[in-house]
Amino acid sequence: MRLLALAVAAYALSPIDLIPDAIPVLGLLDDLLIVPLGLMLVLRLLPPAVLADARAQAAATLARPRSLVAAAVFVALWLASAATLLWWWLQR
Repeated sequence: MRLLALAVAAYALSPIDLIPDAIPVLGLLDDLLIVPLGLMLVLRLLPPAVLADARAQAAATLARPRSLVAAAVFVALWLASAATLLWWWLQR
């Protein structure tokens, strides 16, 4: 089970495909079929207790409070980066 999940994740993240992406339709079609079908197979083979526990942990994570200060800092950093890039581009 774990090996199958690891194989699906490795295939999804690997730059090497069964069918190269250079082939017009088939190159992307294998990614659109193999990865979702592999995920569905992993979810189907996963014991219900493990899936329920993972869903409970995910719900608990989403229920935790979020830091608005940290979000504001990240937004400010992105805006400062965009402004710096725009200023640099206009100076050229």
